[in-house]
Amino acid sequence: MARIIPDSELIINSDGTVFHLHLHPDQLTDRIIMVGDPARVNMVAEYFDTRTFEVLSREFHTIGGTYQGKPIMCISHGIGPDNIDIVATELDALANVDFKTREVKDTHRTLTMVRIGTSGSLQPDITIGTPVIAEKSIGFDGVLNYYEGRDDVADLDFQHALCHHTDWNPNWAKPYVVDADAELVQRIGQDDMVRGNTISAVGFYGPQGRYVRLPLANPDLNRRLEEFEYKGRRITNYEMESAPLQGLGRLMGHKCMTVCSIIANRFREDVNPNYKSGMRDLVARVIERL
Repeated sequence: MARIIPDSELIINSDGTVFHLHLHPDQLTDRIIMVGDPARVNMVAEYFDTRTFEVLSREFHTIGGTYQGKPIMCISHGIGPDNIDIVATELDALANVDFKTREVKDTHRTLTMVRIGTSGSLQPDITIGTPVIAEKSIGFDGVLNYYEGRDDVADLDFQHALCHHTDWNPNWAKPYVVDADAELVQRIGQDDMVRGNTISAVGFYGPQGRYVRLPLANPDLNRRLEEFEYKGRRITNYEMESAPLQGLGRLMGHKCMTVCSIIANRFREDVNPNYKSGMRDLVARVIERL
């Protein structure tokens, strides 16, 4: 007998939309661009040929339309891995749950989700303005650890080597390492983006080694991360969302990847807060290739 998903497990609003995103199943498109900043959705949608709907709910801003005759949408997820858990789960529900019967559909629908974000480099040679794809993403957030099958989609050898090298603090969530969709990386990245190994941190300040007023529990963590190498792979950059997106995507059967524009270099201690023109160029490239 098929499982009927309880009302408390998947909340559907009285108007038939999913709880947080306030989207109807028939508004969902197979191609989805994801951004953190709700205001950036308007910038992405400037590249659409048409706009068919717009929905605003909390930090979740969605615009749907078409590009080169095909449906596409852009949605903001806000900041942090916890928001990715919400957005990825609700997008998957819109695709693969019958909202009337509350049962999983017999036929699986695969979504293609590309997150475009900003990031800080951990290597001196990855300079400001460089687009870096999270070919492998390292989750310091712990989100994937709550789901069955976590080890089946994770690179456990990479994970173990990283924990050993950094003398991983047992008070922190166990990190996990997940690959982006290989075909998507090749199609979006081509030859003008760096293939990286990206950390998804659980916060912006202390969790990324920033010392403002509160001293850090492990002040040499960033140095160890910068020095780490596994089978020729270095840790390239920090952000906050790629690992849960790629991990949940793999568990749910979707094609996911993240590409970030480097706006700070943690090694050189420099930053470019005026990065919007570079983001426009990156958005244009991703939309064209998606």
